Amino acid sequence: MKTKALALALLATANLAAGPALAHHSFAAVYDADKEVTVEGKVMQFQYRNPHSVVHVLVKDSDGVDKRYAVEWQGATQLGAAGISAATVHAGDTVVVIGHPGRVAAENRLLMLELKRPSDDFSWNNRGGLN
Repeated sequence: MKTKALALALLATANLAAGPALAHHSFAAVYDADKEVTVEGKVMQFQYRNPHSVVHVLVKDSDGVDKRYAVEWQGATQLGAAGISAATVHAGDTVVVIGHPGRVAAENRLLMLELKRPSDDFSWNNRGGLN
């Protein structure tokens, strides 16, 4: 009986430990690293958080229809180390974003490579941090 209880306890512990690992997605499964897309629009929301920050950008497509893009950025820890804070990007800012598109086009997702704010020449890129 003790062996069975110990085995069940170990199994439960292993399942709990595996949960967070399963929740983290593979970038290659979600984004197409062979393509780059550029979008320009207004920031609707900036979620400065770990493990990934997200900038929501409202973009007009070629037909003039507004589409909301979820642009995945680095986590708050990494961004903070690069000088980016929760106050760096604001709702209403016009931004130009270059990123790898999501594999499901209807989801309007990007993995950010570069962000530029033309109003004050602020820019950030994943190839070297702040410019």
